[in-house]
Amino acid sequence: MNFFTSNKRLFIPVIVAGLLSACDGNDPESAQHGTNPELPPPERGLLPAMTIAQPAPWGDQQPTVPQGYTVSAIATDLKVPRQMLVLPNGDILVAEGKGGNAPALKPKDIIAGYIKSKGTTSVKSGNRLTLLRDADGDGTYELRTVFADNLNAPYGLALVDNNLYVANQDALVRFDYSEGQTEASGPPTKVTDLPSRINHHWTKALTASADGQFLYVGIGSNSNITERGMIAEVDRAMIWEVNAETGAHRPYATGLRNPTALTIQPGTDQLWAVVNERDEIGPNLVPDYLTSVQEGGFYGWPYSYWGQHVDDRVRPQDPQKVASAITPDYALGSHVAALGLDFSEASMGAKFADGVFVGMHGSWNRENPVGYKVVFVPFRNGRPDGQPVDFVTGFRGDDGKTRGRPVGVTVDPEGALIIADDLSNTIWRVTPVEKARE
Repeated sequence: MNFFTSNKRLFIPVIVAGLLSACDGNDPESAQHGTNPELPPPERGLLPAMTIAQPAPWGDQQPTVPQGYTVSAIATDLKVPRQMLVLPNGDILVAEGKGGNAPALKPKDIIAGYIKSKGTTSVKSGNRLTLLRDADGDGTYELRTVFADNLNAPYGLALVDNNLYVANQDALVRFDYSEGQTEASGPPTKVTDLPSRINHHWTKALTASADGQFLYVGIGSNSNITERGMIAEVDRAMIWEVNAETGAHRPYATGLRNPTALTIQPGTDQLWAVVNERDEIGPNLVPDYLTSVQEGGFYGWPYSYWGQHVDDRVRPQDPQKVASAITPDYALGSHVAALGLDFSEASMGAKFADGVFVGMHGSWNRENPVGYKVVFVPFRNGRPDGQPVDFVTGFRGDDGKTRGRPVGVTVDPEGALIIADDLSNTIWRVTPVEKARE
């Protein structure tokens, strides 16, 4: 055992303290929400400021929800819940797992990895789908069973007729599904392989087109800004359109650094995404964003951000690509790590009926953490309109302790927001009080 390995518990924190002492700790959150965010000049340094999430148990506490709503834990002790799917009969499928196998490139990657790991669960990846059922509709999910296991870091889920699609970190697969089924009838069928070499950003978001003919898969980049070279980025930082029947695929939109959640706007065929943007140019750059996705559109990565703001770290540049870069629809704030997205329904109450819910996993590379909550982005005439509204908070307390980290969010048409929390390994259910009394 070498010195570094045997003494890493002491050695890494000492290095971190030394490097961070030279970083600018002044990182107040600027006005970075909405269609016209403030974008400060880039900041460069050895390392960004970093704040460890400091996990702590919930104990007798719960997340905080608006007046007129109630929250309850409907499943605990899961194995890293990520995304969920509400099935036609009200059952909830939960994808559990964590993936990725990207080697560190530089000492700063080792340090950042160490810090990030301190704010995540120590539970082993489930690599499975768990089914939850509330048979009598009283809000208690009395049945919990493994629907399918031996998967490879499953993340995105979609149901088209009797076909259940699962986006593993290395392949899109399909299960036969019949309403009411509690266990897969056999192993899945592969629809198509997905890029998995290196897998720096391993999550594969998934949704189906309104007519069910196509599947959309979000595939993140293999680096922050091409540190591994452009060859490593082939077929990455984009959204694939996959023929659900044949598996044939093509790039639907490109230049999206890490599209972590996808959904179709109800009543339309419009695809929407939340995207995690690049790091290491300051605490207030670059805003993660919510955007409609244009077929054939290019969204800037790696050459530019928020439209045509050039990232000078990328060489060589491509002025023609930059000139074509689309400005996203709505900024969510820098480093909030948006991982969940779903459109609301009238059943969630008048104030939260028209818009989207966004799950924010939370920052690691700011002195003053941001995210760690679920927000509601109001819509008007089919577009984002107005400031985001905090809907579920309290995952990170005023004491600096982090009790949960939201990932996927999904709206149950019966009137509930379901939230996956991959730090406490809990599924939370938020309902209007009047609905809870029924």
